[in-house]
Amino acid sequence: MWSIGELAEHAGVTVKTVRFYSDRGLLPEAVRSAGGHRRYGPGALDRLRTIRSLRNLGLPVPEVGRILDREDALEDVVAGQLREVGSRLAALRWREAALQLLRDCAPEERAERLRLIGAVAAPPSTAALARFWRRWLPPRLPARVAAAVIEQAVPQPPVDPTSAQVLAFTRLHAFVSGDCPGGDRGQPEAHRPDKGYRPAVLYDGLGEAFALAAPHLRAQRAPHEGEALDCFVSAYARSHGTRDTPAFRRRLGGQLAADPRIDLYWQLTAEVTTPPSGPPEPTAGAAHDWLLAALDAQVARTAV
Repeated sequence: MWSIGELAEHAGVTVKTVRFYSDRGLLPEAVRSAGGHRRYGPGALDRLRTIRSLRNLGLPVPEVGRILDREDALEDVVAGQLREVGSRLAALRWREAALQLLRDCAPEERAERLRLIGAVAAPPSTAALARFWRRWLPPRLPARVAAAVIEQAVPQPPVDPTSAQVLAFTRLHAFVSGDCPGGDRGQPEAHRPDKGYRPAVLYDGLGEAFALAAPHLRAQRAPHEGEALDCFVSAYARSHGTRDTPAFRRRLGGQLAADPRIDLYWQLTAEVTTPPSGPPEPTAGAAHDWLLAALDAQVARTAV
């Protein structure tokens, strides 16, 4: 049996440290001497070293206690700590890029940039962007379809952002947090409800058309006819219960071109997701514009 002083000496810690862990139940003494002094058994040294190792990793005392009580708790505790450390690192990277953004801008730009940065937490949340899309999408859209659209439309903040990406994300956050004037929710005319309109069919089909168009955008091919365009037009035709005809294509091109679209949203999204080196990943907005340009080109060619 070791006294508290002997255990502290063997472990290379202070008596105060041993007493602290003992008082919190992490290091129970084996017995008490006749004079009421703590005595520790041979397993106490290994247990104390384990406690110190876990504490040196930053684990709080309650989590250390969980691991000591249940060996299988180690994996869960470590996973939780990794998530927490990752979140703190992401916040630090975001703050670093935001500070660089303020340092490098012109004096007359600082007030606006400080306002934009101050409205976004570190690390940033995408909750405001998701709310924007829930408001923008048609009412009563099936949850499965709405979730797929939101997942595709909401950009995730970069893990290691540049100053330009921080600026783009804060501008995007300000854009989606503003008021949306008008009663049509900003929907293009071809998306607005009429008799027999089925929005789930439209958005399911648009997702497929955007996926077909994405390889062409990555390869920087000019908009052209083909499977992607046919899928794009078919989604609109089927959602309105009609057929894909030359007349429908002419009418669709006019409807999509005549209504305002959220081009600024997609422009800022591209800036957020574009890596410092390499081409940007196509957004749904870029795919939509590519397909609309292909439709306009086809309509113009057939009209000649």
